Amino acid sequence: MTTDASPGTSLTALRAARLRAQGLASPFGSPSEAIEHLVCVQAQDLAAAKWVLGARLADASEAAIDAAIEDRRVVRSWPMRGTLHFVDPAMLRPILRIAAPRARLRSAKLERDEGLDAHVLATAREVAIGLLSGGRSATRDELQAAWSAVGISTDGQRGYHLIWVLATEGLLCNGPVETRARQRFVLLDEWSPASSSEPGDDEALARLFTGYARGHGPVTVRDFAWWTGLTLTQARAAAAEAGATVQPWGDDHFVAVDAPTPTAAPDGDHVLAPFDEYFLGYGDRTAYCSPDDALRVVPGKNGLFLPILVRDGEVVGTWRRSPERRAGTTVTLDPFRAGTDLEGFAPALERWAEFWSVRLAGVEAAAAG
Repeated sequence: MTTDASPGTSLTALRAARLRAQGLASPFGSPSEAIEHLVCVQAQDLAAAKWVLGARLADASEAAIDAAIEDRRVVRSWPMRGTLHFVDPAMLRPILRIAAPRARLRSAKLERDEGLDAHVLATAREVAIGLLSGGRSATRDELQAAWSAVGISTDGQRGYHLIWVLATEGLLCNGPVETRARQRFVLLDEWSPASSSEPGDDEALARLFTGYARGHGPVTVRDFAWWTGLTLTQARAAAAEAGATVQPWGDDHFVAVDAPTPTAAPDGDHVLAPFDEYFLGYGDRTAYCSPDDALRVVPGKNGLFLPILVRDGEVVGTWRRSPERRAGTTVTLDPFRAGTDLEGFAPALERWAEFWSVRLAGVEAAAAG
């Protein structure tokens, strides 16, 4: 059983409000509309992140997500929490200014241990600019090979961390889609040029909190601190800066001031991706998933999140797909409770299969035990 998020907060209303805020109860019209509304969506797994957006669109396809990336209406980079996200292009640089310093502070020991000093970073920047300028792009292997050619080792974590550092500085981002699960790297200023209308730091902090409350609400200040990787002090300042754009909901939650009030209980069956914002986007997940069930979503607490089944706003199981064969793809549903009716997930699974242009060969329940 799940528990309430806080005393005095209606669990039913909370779930209904979050389903609507996230676009799961009322889908968006396009990938860019979804990202503008949600601001950031975790996207360390590119293929999974495509379905995070697809599950929130009225008419979804992988091609539509890829087109939004290619048209630069959705950008994928490392704006916050040290993790890849799809992000609203207008907010990427402002978020980096706010969140990157703390992320870099947490990585300082790694940089020292790996010998990534100022000279190495300066050389890596110079090489990346030379390789990518003029609208060119490169794979991760090509970028690392260019660094190796000038004597910068990319062994172990060094290669990935160099890319991450240059992305948090606003030099690099992910650009053209190369495969279902991989993009090429580009210079951010060429791929998505800065706008003269970008907000200053205080306004950006306010917009970030407002966007979080709009796309995830009801939320707490602690939820926001988790989501962004900022300190509680920064999170409280963000809530204060947001001012009249948010309003209290229950004891300690906030929603956007223009958030519609759900008029019905949460309903609907959703087949969501690993790392989906509905599960991952909150510091406190007990409103929709008990601590015991959460361990089944993240087995062994190893940082790898399984795809989830959501019914009426509650996480009720996980699922997996088989490798695609000539007959199609089989999906296995693994509910947390025996006797869970699985037929209700059929429409969501059909939407998922249509999104990926695969044939759904069958749906089965996981073996007991």
